[in-house]
Parts: sequence; C-alpha cells; structure tokens
Amino acid sequence: MRVFLLITLVLFLTGCTSQEQTAPVKNFNINNNHMNITSTAFQNNDLIPAKYTCDGQNINPPLSFAEIPEGTQSLVLIMDDPDAIKPAGKVWDHWLVWNIMPGNLSIAEDTKPAGIVGMNSGGKQAYGGPCPPDGEHSYVFTLYALDNLLDLPFNSTKADVLKEIQGHVLDTAQLIGIYKR
Repeated sequence: MRVFLLITLVLFLTGCTSQEQTAPVKNFNINNNHMNITSTAFQNNDLIPAKYTCDGQNINPPLSFAEIPEGTQSLVLIMDDPDAIKPAGKVWDHWLVWNIMPGNLSIAEDTKPAGIVGMNSGGKQAYGGPCPPDGEHSYVFTLYALDNLLDLPFNSTKADVLKEIQGHVLDTAQLIGIYKR
C-alpha cells in the first residue's frame, strides 16, 4: 500500500497531470503513518457501492477522520480519479472541500461537509460520484491536515488549493475506492 501511495505521489509531483489541473507541490511533510480516513461504506481498495455513483443516488459516502496531528488548523479533502488520465489526459476531480475544522471528524452520507466546497471537474460546487466512461477506475479520497486556513474564493479548483497548501501540510491520508460500470 505504501509503495502504491509513493508511486502515486511521485507521478503526481513529476507532472503526469496537466498544468491546468495541478501546480507543483513542494514542502509536503507526508507521513501517511498517523492520520487516517475511512468509510463504513467500503474498505480501502474495495468496491464503492453503486449508491454513491452516477449509476445510483450519486451521494457522498460517509467518511471518518482520525489521528489528526496536533497543530492542525484545517483539513482539505480531495476526491479524484487518476485513471481518467488515460482517456482524457487529465485527472478528473470529483469533490473538493477545504477549511474543514479539525474537530469535524466525519462527513455523514449525503451531506454538505462543514467547510468550503470548491469546483469539481464537472464545473459544480458539489460531490460528483464515480462515473467511469470505460473500465475500472480508482477513486482517491485524500485528506490533508494543514497548519493554516485557506483564503480562497468559493469557485476555486484543485489546482488553486494545491498551490495554496504548499508548505502548510502537516500530514496526509488516503482512502481508495474502486468502481466499474
């Protein structure tokens, strides 16, 4: 699992995504040893139930966060589909939420999180469930613990957020779900 996360991070940092989608990310202190993100709807690297996809109710799954590092001022949650690189040439961003307070240790199913919801790749400020155009895709929920709050407009994208968190990441955690139509 650590090898997969490391490979994913290296590919991300070396520019395998388009410049439109991401900015170079520097100064991350990525431990992946402490903080974690889980869901009662699916296990890590397991199938996401159709209920949470475009083939079902298209609602967000329940998520829980634990072991938030001391000194965390806010959390960022990004859900994206790195497998979308193959057909579309860029990572598809499904959900972006920032300025989640570290005391909020969960997001209930089918709720708007207590934070600022940014723009997904579909141009909406909302959760957009898995909806792969072809084959099996991995959907990566990444949680970032930051030592600050982000001062960004409501219509910010993942690229905007990743640029702003440089030098402020205390820890990260990932949960990966799989979906095939």
